[in-house]
Amino acid sequence: MQYLCTKNTDKFMKKILGMGNALTDILLQIEHDEVLFSLNLPKGSMQLVNSDISEQIGAALSKYTRKMATGGSASNTINGLTRLGVTAGFVGKVGKDEVGAFFTSDSIGNGVNPHLLLSETASGRCIVLVSPDGERTLCTFLGAACELSADDLTPEMFLGYDIFHIEGYLVQNHELILTAVRLAKEAGLQVSIDLASYNVVEENLEFLNGIIREYVDIVFANEDEARAFSGKEPQDALIHISNHCNIAVVKVGKDGSFIKSGDKSVQVLPRTANCIDTTGAGDLYAAGFLYGLANNYTLEVCGNIGSLVSANVVEVLGAKMSDDVWRTIHSEIEKLVN
Repeated sequence: MQYLCTKNTDKFMKKILGMGNALTDILLQIEHDEVLFSLNLPKGSMQLVNSDISEQIGAALSKYTRKMATGGSASNTINGLTRLGVTAGFVGKVGKDEVGAFFTSDSIGNGVNPHLLLSETASGRCIVLVSPDGERTLCTFLGAACELSADDLTPEMFLGYDIFHIEGYLVQNHELILTAVRLAKEAGLQVSIDLASYNVVEENLEFLNGIIREYVDIVFANEDEARAFSGKEPQDALIHISNHCNIAVVKVGKDGSFIKSGDKSVQVLPRTANCIDTTGAGDLYAAGFLYGLANNYTLEVCGNIGSLVSANVVEVLGAKMSDDVWRTIHSEIEKLVN
């Protein structure tokens, strides 16, 4: 398959490296939320499961049509960035199996520079249950993805990049995250983090507070994650987070987003969308926002590009959009920046 990607012809556009769980998404649209209750899965959460439970959940949902796509929060963001025209790479770990081969080939097909390590363990996968209202509940078997360790990272991986983006799902591996952000800072990169899930934030709050204060420049959070991090509602949470970093972004779904950097505050109004699946919405918002930063656009333009990309991805199942949709996005971006 050929992918549309605007080529990065501007030598001054910043280059972005991502690191995250290299997962392949298995997406299913469920008929009603009782399915979640029967499987003891809190709606909107991310649950880590072992291979046996992953297979049991898969078997219980065998009647539903499935769609497979490259996934993982940071991977979705990096794939979105390459489709927008940014030179970008991804650090992760996959197994020597069919799922790992799919992840690698799909990433390369999207223009990503892969820094993928190999494991004897089965590749990670995420069952994504999409409710009728578009909310998604994640059941994640990390497999090889969770074997990514601090020892796998080298200073050379960060050379040639300007921004380092990590997903919050990795923060449970404290040594990995600390090593990564230190290497990024030593190489002169800005550090961006997406808080990823409210339950992950709650479980790692002290650690997150520490690394954000010391190493992180840009924080992305939805309102639940922002509340878990700060104990406050969106706009007060924005102020709280911005006291820890250079740029804070709090997304409030269909109500848009709030951005704060120093004394500068911006509210980004939502875009109308026919939402069928929120999978990847936050990841693609981050892609659009970081694309704006890579081009040194204003915070308002960065937020509007993030909102534009996010509004388009919720209209499709999964986090991947067709060439036609990307053409429309590029056309709309031209209007925003000119």
